[in-house]
Amino acid sequence: MSIKEFVQKFYKSDALIDSEILKTYLHPDVTIEWNSSKGLIHMDYNSIIDMANELNRAYVRSKVRISHIIAEDDLVSVRYSHFVKTIENPREEMLLAHFFTIWQIKEDKLYRGYQMSQFS
Repeated sequence: MSIKEFVQKFYKSDALIDSEILKTYLHPDVTIEWNSSKGLIHMDYNSIIDMANELNRAYVRSKVRISHIIAEDDLVSVRYSHFVKTIENPREEMLLAHFFTIWQIKEDKLYRGYQMSQFS
């Protein structure tokens, strides 16, 4: 599987809201630098897992729609929109935010992430 296919498979899974699935994709030394509406956030393996657990408590389903994905060497750039379904209203899909992420892949795992997000 190419690194581009690996990243596509990651986003098609429920990894963003299921920490057990997420663990299979993360390198033990993973870090993310995330420019969010709250400013720059630095995340490591444990904080990424904690965030997935928080999302799991609030949402019953997560769906990512990728609009652009480009791979070169050990890097994959992906532009996507993240949709969720809430526990209160599981029939309605809600846009969480738009994202642009550059992933460095190491040892067939997500190793370094550089991410920007914007609410719609």
